[in-house]
Amino acid sequence: MALILCLETATRQCSVALVSDGALVAERNEEGAGHVHAERLHVLVQQVMEEAGVPFDQLNAVAVGIGPGSYTGLRIGVSAAKGYCHALDIPIIGVGTLQVLAAAYRALEVNAAADEVLLPMIDARRMEVFTLSLDADGRPDPEGVLPLILDDAWPGALKLNGPYVVFGDGADKAPAFWTEQPLVKHRPGVKPWARAMARIATERLGQGRVDDLAYLVPRYGKEANVTLKARPTTS
Repeated sequence: MALILCLETATRQCSVALVSDGALVAERNEEGAGHVHAERLHVLVQQVMEEAGVPFDQLNAVAVGIGPGSYTGLRIGVSAAKGYCHALDIPIIGVGTLQVLAAAYRALEVNAAADEVLLPMIDARRMEVFTLSLDADGRPDPEGVLPLILDDAWPGALKLNGPYVVFGDGADKAPAFWTEQPLVKHRPGVKPWARAMARIATERLGQGRVDDLAYLVPRYGKEANVTLKARPTTS
């Protein structure tokens, strides 16, 4: 039996799940107007473990969403995952948040057409999103992440030949935009729930495809936009 604690903090949602051999045991999801990760992540972990009746030393691994997404949220999530793994001497598994979103969509849309091309999108502020780049065959590349501005040129930037399904908070922020895109279907309300990484994490643990605890880092998607306060001038 593989017990994996799953953490996903790349968006405003703070999500925790405990899975056993790929099946959900317990979960908690919280979302506020701002980011609640610093205050709530460890509380939600404790609640999940208590509900499941599983002591921490029974965990076999921790899986964590590594972005792209919020700088603060990702740092908190990855740091927490590393702390648990170091203390318990168990492996860590980093999962791309766009992969988590895609898995969440498939779990909701169990009757979706097999040939649907999925474009998960994470909000990158204003009209920019993080999504997957496409390979030569027009299929999303799980390892290819790019920032994309939602404007009239975006289908050309991805070389879309559709139809495509868009979802995630990056897509949800622009519902009117999608009504003008004939090649696109927008599926609202899909979020990167930690439970959605259950199959991915379980398969990787079984295959021994875990990450280096010292070197796993978040994939933010782009450099931080930091504004420094001007130093006071001296006379």
